[in-house]
Amino acid sequence: MGFFGFLLLGLIAGAIAKLILPGKQGGGWLITLLLGVVGALLGGLIGSALFNVGLQNFWNLGTWLLAIGGSILVLLIYGAIVNRRRA
Repeated sequence: MGFFGFLLLGLIAGAIAKLILPGKQGGGWLITLLLGVVGALLGGLIGSALFNVGLQNFWNLGTWLLAIGGSILVLLIYGAIVNRRRA
């Protein structure tokens, strides 16, 4: 998958993760989409290490599940950090 395909995958995965995990993570949609790109990268790394499956094919269901799962994980971590600072 090329750079722009990966960027698009991360942006969409971040949006889907925000829909799955609504709440007050802070930062708005721009931060959420950027965290989605980071989450897609993290999901690809975890998938490669644990399941020997990466983010090679844009239209593969496994690619999307890894990207969305990684985005949810990054959003949870980001939300915990932001909420800790507010308290």
